[in-house]
Amino acid sequence: MIKLYRIRDYDFKLIVFVIALSIIGIFAVSSANASYHNRQIMGVVLGVFLMLVVSFFDYNIILRLYWVIYVANIILLTLVRIQGARSHGATRWLNIGGFQFQPSETAKIMMIIFFAAFFMRHAEELKNFRFFVIALTLFAPIFYLIYSQPDMSTSIVIIVLFAILFFEAGISWKVVLGVLAVAVPTFIILLMMILQSDQDIINEYQQDRILAFLNPEEYTTSGAYQQNNSVMAIGSGQLMGKGYNSDEINSVKNGNFISEPQTDFIFAVIGEEFGFIGTCTVILLLIFISIECIIIAKRAKDLAGLIIAAGMGSLIAIQGFLNIGVATQLVPNTGLPLPFVSYGLTSLVSLYIGIGLVLNVRLQCNIRTREGIS
Repeated sequence: MIKLYRIRDYDFKLIVFVIALSIIGIFAVSSANASYHNRQIMGVVLGVFLMLVVSFFDYNIILRLYWVIYVANIILLTLVRIQGARSHGATRWLNIGGFQFQPSETAKIMMIIFFAAFFMRHAEELKNFRFFVIALTLFAPIFYLIYSQPDMSTSIVIIVLFAILFFEAGISWKVVLGVLAVAVPTFIILLMMILQSDQDIINEYQQDRILAFLNPEEYTTSGAYQQNNSVMAIGSGQLMGKGYNSDEINSVKNGNFISEPQTDFIFAVIGEEFGFIGTCTVILLLIFISIECIIIAKRAKDLAGLIIAAGMGSLIAIQGFLNIGVATQLVPNTGLPLPFVSYGLTSLVSLYIGIGLVLNVRLQCNIRTREGIS
């Protein structure tokens, strides 16, 4: 259902922040790998179009289909296991009619929509531990199907995202403290087990990434190689950078010092070519987008709107922090794209759709305000 909205109620600040970040992404991706230039532009254009369409579509209509969205999410992730395309040791992509996309990226947005509707419809049960178990049971298949691809980094993101969605919904502090009392020692025990040489909890390459992060000196030519080079590239950019599309042979992209610079390590390209100013601009835009989403969440007309806006703001903040953390060696190598910047059409378009929902939450809020005044 399309409603009539006032143009002055539209959140143009959020749109400007997102498009500005995407423009930086276009230049960075083009410099990292020119063959992706046109596709990145196409992804941004398609994303902006879908964002605008979704922003004028009443999100409450979409929420009515929350069980359809949940089932569709499970089916897509299951298809990846059955007939997914394998690349770089993982099966994460689906090829349908010559079009390749990554369901684990759409799963994040679909998960936010589903739990926004689910929590709102069961708001009176949120403080019940039994309801927490039910919600966790619904989350478990999504987590398992993504983790088994294998995709530990996205699995971590959706775990944190699920916790934030539940917290925003108003879960009881007793449940929170109870879960933390179990989760924290469990995490410590798992980490100790993972660090053992004969462990079979995670894949070997995942263990190597953790060990390389903890002992970078011992893995300078293997697991820590790319992160070390990324840090040096960012530092070499100094204040103003070496210039856009630098042709220096010792740059990270021209010297092939890191693989896939257009995705996981796009922040290193930005740091090297645009310097401290460029990296700060990216970080500030990510912060502004997240804060704007949180502001909209506080003004939402209902619980579902709050969860959608807060969920999107949290997703962008979490993923942005982890991607930049990898590039600056603050966290182990995770392989996550930088929101609105890295190459990856599924991630890019999915995030734009999510922002479209947030924009509609803002418009719905203003409709409620006008109705209250009249």
